[in-house]
Amino acid sequence: MSGNNAMTVDTLRSGNIHNRNSTRSTLLKVVILGDGGVGKSCLMNRFVSNHFDEHNFYTIGVEFLNKDIEINGESYTLQIWDTAGQERFKTLRTPFYRGSDICLLTYAVDDKTSFKNLALWRSEFLYYADVEEASTFPFIVVGNKVDVLESEKQVTTEEAKAWCAENGDPPLVETSAKDATNVEAAFAAAVAAWARLEAKLEHPIVEDTVDLSKQLSPQRSSCCMPVSSAESTFVTS
Repeated sequence: MSGNNAMTVDTLRSGNIHNRNSTRSTLLKVVILGDGGVGKSCLMNRFVSNHFDEHNFYTIGVEFLNKDIEINGESYTLQIWDTAGQERFKTLRTPFYRGSDICLLTYAVDDKTSFKNLALWRSEFLYYADVEEASTFPFIVVGNKVDVLESEKQVTTEEAKAWCAENGDPPLVETSAKDATNVEAAFAAAVAAWARLEAKLEHPIVEDTVDLSKQLSPQRSSCCMPVSSAESTFVTS
């Protein structure tokens, strides 16, 4: 796994969740985007059922699977949507972008074109998902097929990191659906990115402060004079 947002798989537990504090699980819609052939379906199947099919066919339209996981003591149900990467299926996949909580932008490390198209996939998602704040939406960049020979790799980790730095600095995870390298870590990083965003929304940082002494009228000389509610200001968060 690459980038500053590294996460170990130890933080994630999947299967049947038994939360001591609560049985409530947060439902998150996760969309996997990328060119055809980068391994989106293989990543989803490896994560959900720990299965890999080397002869997997291209997805037609969209498919989805559910997975229950626990991360840092919190329970989540991931509804993972695998989309067709071919242009001819654009009208079929784009309606399913709405309501997404997380987006995995996926490329294959042995396919430079799929890497160059990440920007197109990001733009398509932001437009059809009607995202209001693109800079804060939890994207994850996934470089799949790291199991290939070094001589076959066309995208370096440094190139991928540079792309992330120029596009909102999303976490980068290099994976292999074939041998299960970092697959769980990719989805764990995705949920962690969502959780960080939710925490900021629930507890916003108040930047502006108010000097209460400036609210008092300069004509008043007595410190005991009552101040009306309209003349006192409190900062709350």
